[in-house]
Amino acid sequence: MSNGDIFVGEIIGTAILILFGAGVCAAVTLRYSKARASGWVVIAFGWGFGVLAGAYTAAPLSGGHLNPAVTLGIAVDTGEWGKVWVYLLGQLVGAMLGAVLCYLTYFAQFQANVRQTGTTEGSADEPVPTLGIFSTIPEIRNPVANLVTEIIATVGLVLPILAFGLTEGLGESGTLVLIVSLLVVGIGLSLGGPTGYAINPARDLGPRIVHTFLPIPNKGTSDWGYAWVPVAGPLIGGVLAGFIYSMAF
Repeated sequence: MSNGDIFVGEIIGTAILILFGAGVCAAVTLRYSKARASGWVVIAFGWGFGVLAGAYTAAPLSGGHLNPAVTLGIAVDTGEWGKVWVYLLGQLVGAMLGAVLCYLTYFAQFQANVRQTGTTEGSADEPVPTLGIFSTIPEIRNPVANLVTEIIATVGLVLPILAFGLTEGLGESGTLVLIVSLLVVGIGLSLGGPTGYAINPARDLGPRIVHTFLPIPNKGTSDWGYAWVPVAGPLIGGVLAGFIYSMAF
């Protein structure tokens, strides 16, 4: 794979991933959405389908990593680091592009960013915080605990992905991406409760950057004080998964 193919593939695939993932969060969160308040299960499956669409699209060009933690885990196992920077740059650019596309898709809803706080006549409207559409927010803000959660969840993603490669015929059959997508759904349902399961530094950082600059009315904070956790945790988890895989398999 050439650097150009990798870069373009990761931009396109990651943009699709974030469009679907941030899109389902917008659908569930924003007031004037037909899917409003449809819940965590919908979000988990939306992100899983985002992985499905993005990875299948990018696979012919780049292999469809879409995640710096996956790229690092593979590099630790194989020892091939020469193209890592191309993957990471493409993933970050793609994540930012996907966030912008989500914003454009829900433009009217973002412009009407208010929520009714009461049922009686004359009750006030309050803005809906929008950061959770783009990036992760912990339920309990404890940086050490949040970091550990992200590390564990990312190992739970990257180690199985590496091990899936040992199953003969799985890649050739075209079902590998489908199984990884279901894995992401499972992580969301099982491990996503504490932090919102970033498990992907580009997935969190790129949209957080975009959220900072988007002209969303009453959008609230971009919470840069927490931003290091969903970057550092998945990076550590990806490296750990690569070491575990290389030693155990």
